[in-house]
Amino acid sequence: MAQEKTAAPDAKVGTPANQVQASTGADTNAQASDNATQSATLSATLSASPSAATSGPTHSSAAQPRQLATVNVSSRARLGDAQSASEGELGVERLAMRPLLRPAELLEAMPGMTVTQHSGDGKANQYFLRGFNLDHGSDFATFVMGMPVNMVTHAHGQGYMDLNFLMPELVDSLVYRKGAFSAQDGDFATTGAARIGYVSEIERPFVQVTAGPYAYRRAMAAGSTAIGGGWTVLGAVEGSQYDGPWVQPEDVHRRNVVLRLSRGDDRNGLQFNAMAYSSSWMATDHVPERAITSGEIDRYGALQDGDGGRTHRRSLSTTWFYNQGDSGQWRADAWAIDYGLDLFSNFSGYISGADGDQAEQFDERRVWGGSVAHQVAARWLPANQQFQWGLQWRHDKIDQVGLYQTVDRERVNTVRQDRVTEDSLGLYGELTSHWTGWLRSVVGLRWDTMRARVTPTEGEFNLDNGGRANQSKFSPKLGLIARVATDTELYAHWARAFRSNDARGATTTTNPQDGSATDRLPLMAATKSTELGLRTKPLPQWTTSLALWRANLDSELVFVGDEGVTEPRGASRRLGLEWSNDVQFGDWLIDADAAWSRARFVESVENEFGSGRDVPNAVPVSASLSAAWQPAGPWSSGVKLRYIGAYALEETGRQKSRAAFTVNWRLGYRFNERWSFGLDVLNLFDVRRNDIEYWGASCTRAEGAGCNNGEGINGRLVHPMEPRTFRLSLRATL
Repeated sequence: MAQEKTAAPDAKVGTPANQVQASTGADTNAQASDNATQSATLSATLSASPSAATSGPTHSSAAQPRQLATVNVSSRARLGDAQSASEGELGVERLAMRPLLRPAELLEAMPGMTVTQHSGDGKANQYFLRGFNLDHGSDFATFVMGMPVNMVTHAHGQGYMDLNFLMPELVDSLVYRKGAFSAQDGDFATTGAARIGYVSEIERPFVQVTAGPYAYRRAMAAGSTAIGGGWTVLGAVEGSQYDGPWVQPEDVHRRNVVLRLSRGDDRNGLQFNAMAYSSSWMATDHVPERAITSGEIDRYGALQDGDGGRTHRRSLSTTWFYNQGDSGQWRADAWAIDYGLDLFSNFSGYISGADGDQAEQFDERRVWGGSVAHQVAARWLPANQQFQWGLQWRHDKIDQVGLYQTVDRERVNTVRQDRVTEDSLGLYGELTSHWTGWLRSVVGLRWDTMRARVTPTEGEFNLDNGGRANQSKFSPKLGLIARVATDTELYAHWARAFRSNDARGATTTTNPQDGSATDRLPLMAATKSTELGLRTKPLPQWTTSLALWRANLDSELVFVGDEGVTEPRGASRRLGLEWSNDVQFGDWLIDADAAWSRARFVESVENEFGSGRDVPNAVPVSASLSAAWQPAGPWSSGVKLRYIGAYALEETGRQKSRAAFTVNWRLGYRFNERWSFGLDVLNLFDVRRNDIEYWGASCTRAEGAGCNNGEGINGRLVHPMEPRTFRLSLRATL
């Protein structure tokens, strides 16, 4: 997705995308010849953020129910503006017509990103990008309206990234950067970062209801109004429930509220945001495939009933923009988050006994933080130089994070329970230099320091695992951009970065499961990345980009929340190629992407099949095609095709997953200015594949408790893809 097409702020309701004056990624002058040009470029760069206020009014589109607004946002992926071949910004026209099974699937608008699920829909999704199994988000940083989503030292997994609180109708922009090449991006950005923005204004309030099979129900209402003094208040509320195709009904209930107060724009403005989300659900976790093929359980059955959980996320945030000529462009963010998760899971069945292997993971925390960023005024800099710096701080006060063995959700043993405080501080600077009309460079330096204190409170073998840990790292960045033709740019990037480890892994000396000795592990693991890229326009309406990348990790440090320990999995090397295309013609907006990657450990790993270096669950090939059709009439449509290639399930690569190809489709019709409807058909061709596959040990009930001498039987563990389903929406615009 090289760039996006965005409508001008005076677009009328029902105006087709192609008939509106738009930013199409047309040629821009790469040479910054005067200070005024530098200042404008810097201001646009800083304000391209998830919480930026829209510079003009937003407008409802009744052409299909999910599209809320058309906003005026500038693309950061245009020739002359982009700093890499793998960054971009997507506006509402690219996002609104995407049929979604789950809110987090918005991230699949990024080339190469795959979003799936291996448990109940109340739990964070599984993410795959650039040869990484990101698990629930460990190596990809995401921000919503300036607030971080990833959770450090989390009960289920480091970097846990739950995006179920998103309201897709409110999203107006998705800014993404892949790789750790920007000095602005720190922890969790090994494979990249995304910043999601919400609209600040809705032209006309609306109410929308959606229904579908498996007891799917959803209702949403949103609107905004001016309250005087240049202030606008926006409110939105959402509630939904869903049982899914599972033998044990999922019974997921979501409740979601957003309140925004804003004034001004992303040069001079102020915003206040309040959000509240909660969810409860029953889960069908991944199960042994042999239990399905033998008929012991249904394709959508569970090994044991009772898994699931509860979660909440409540937040307050504010963003301030300031630009008064000589001061340069300033931005400041501050936020506070109250977060909790109580998760019950059983992935192995009955290895430990007849009561099953259910475990509870509990996390209760408060998070505070903020940032300030400044783009220095051009008049203070040498000609053709642009400089920005920033300071970022985060504090996690985790009152309780624990792992418990349970039976029917009742605790029978505490494996470990801790209190944790963790602070991170990041300082960065980035200098952009325009050396000639065709050559520019970006040099960045980032310094991060992390400090944590772990206080064990329960667990037979855990009480000696407390202590303090701290570590700091410098992360230099370098990029070169050459404009070799009017419509072609080349990019070269190199960067050092880091990925953080669960703080408990940095203080633990005793395995909390059995009391055996274990080594403390670093709080940070170093990474190094390189990327070569090309962006060009073979035709006026076609932008294409190629990115060849490489990522080296000193260690694959993974905190296994299901066991309460950190696993050092050795150094790894990844190599990949991405091809992205953006085509606009007539009434069509088309994105077509393909990605290839190769992920290997540096040293071989021994398992039951022999010796190998494949990194399990690293997707080697993926491809997608999205098309949005938005003509001048009442009809509109969108389709998403996704292919996920087979990937290694264990280190030798002898056991592989099955490739999967799916299609989702959306159709919209506008009756008049007030009423519209939409139809989503998910898994259009009713493909019987799996959302995710693993290789691991388990015991089914038929195989008996403690099967295979208490070791369990290794085999394929699967979470089936949901069958074809329909969702019908009706919207009333007030």
